[in-house]
Amino acid sequence: MRMAPHRHGVHDSSDPRRLATALALIVALMAAEVVVGLLAHSLALLSDAGHMVADAGALGLSMLALRLARRPAGGQLTFGLRRTETLSAQANGGTLLVLACLVVYEAVRRLVHPPHVTGWAVLVTALAGAAVNAAATWQVARAGRESMAVEGSYQHLLTDLYAFAATAAAGAVVVATGFARADSIASLLVAALMLRAAYTLLKQSGRVLLEAAPEGLDVDEIAATLAQHAEVASLHDLHVWEVGTGFPALSAHVLVAQGADCHRIRRELEAVLHDRFAIDHTTLQVEHAQPDLLRIRTSS
Repeated sequence: MRMAPHRHGVHDSSDPRRLATALALIVALMAAEVVVGLLAHSLALLSDAGHMVADAGALGLSMLALRLARRPAGGQLTFGLRRTETLSAQANGGTLLVLACLVVYEAVRRLVHPPHVTGWAVLVTALAGAAVNAAATWQVARAGRESMAVEGSYQHLLTDLYAFAATAAAGAVVVATGFARADSIASLLVAALMLRAAYTLLKQSGRVLLEAAPEGLDVDEIAATLAQHAEVASLHDLHVWEVGTGFPALSAHVLVAQGADCHRIRRELEAVLHDRFAIDHTTLQVEHAQPDLLRIRTSS
């Protein structure tokens, strides 16, 4: 028997070509920052380049997610390859965490023994980087932000503008005053942004791997809403989890009143889950509640 493919979370408005353009811009910028950062002895630029790794990973992840979302499930992969996105986010978050720790260590070392920093090189590269980052952000914004994967990349790129602002400010301080430690201070700010991005990635992907309820969905509220149905006698074994980004799922065992139409009630409950909680992938086991049995207790 051939199973019909499910297409959950697919956004036809998403444009992978714009994501590819943004990825090319980010990779070029990352390479330029590494070269200039090494030549100018700027840790802020090198830490910015490290942050660009996260951007490139997020964009690549979005492109992969859009591609996989269009593949039907089949064979042993009954949910398809949706959790490839989650595993990639875990790897990306772990890499960011390690890079941030290395940047903090080097920044503290340079605060104690500051090297000579070429302020003009830092300033010009940071301003150019801000312009390239803005162009990449604009491309992602037009790629179809209805997709949660694309929206995540958009928000990720947006935070980089703050990092470039800090680096440009450090370069201006070095040019104006010769205070070389400004570069290390700026790199600490960039490391803080990297840590925040790493925390978000690890938290979101960890929730999926632990099969926690998606953020924004209150399990108690869902249970109360289903139990309010006039013909529902009881509800138990309620599970709400997230297969992948934008793919919530629910299963539950529902007992209804004797003589009630199980199929009709199931359709009504599915409609409530769709309209109120935007949950479309549901498995509801609806059965009639057993009548209470009369127990005869014998006296000894």
